[in-house]
Amino acid sequence: MKTSLLAILFVSALTLAVNTARAEDAKLTLTGEGKCTKCAMKETDSCQNAITIEEKGKKVTYYIEHNDVSKKFHGEVCKGPKNIKAVGALKEVDGKKVFVATELTATK
Repeated sequence: MKTSLLAILFVSALTLAVNTARAEDAKLTLTGEGKCTKCAMKETDSCQNAITIEEKGKKVTYYIEHNDVSKKFHGEVCKGPKNIKAVGALKEVDGKKVFVATELTATK
């Protein structure tokens, strides 16, 4: 019984460690031009952050999910485009690249 319990605890700990490592691998950092999708890009009816980067010679826009991090940072890009660094994860929603930011900062 004691051995079975130890085995279950070991497998659980190992699973947690592997999942944590995968989450860290999924972290992505983007640097590019931050803009407001309403004010600067004229694409949406309400303000939202976006970051445009260059990938393989093409400009690609990532729409930043409207969460607490993006709401707090929005004043930086609503006044006009600004170079920014975004840290987070990428997902796709309705064919658009959506970036879930955990950190947004202005760069030079």
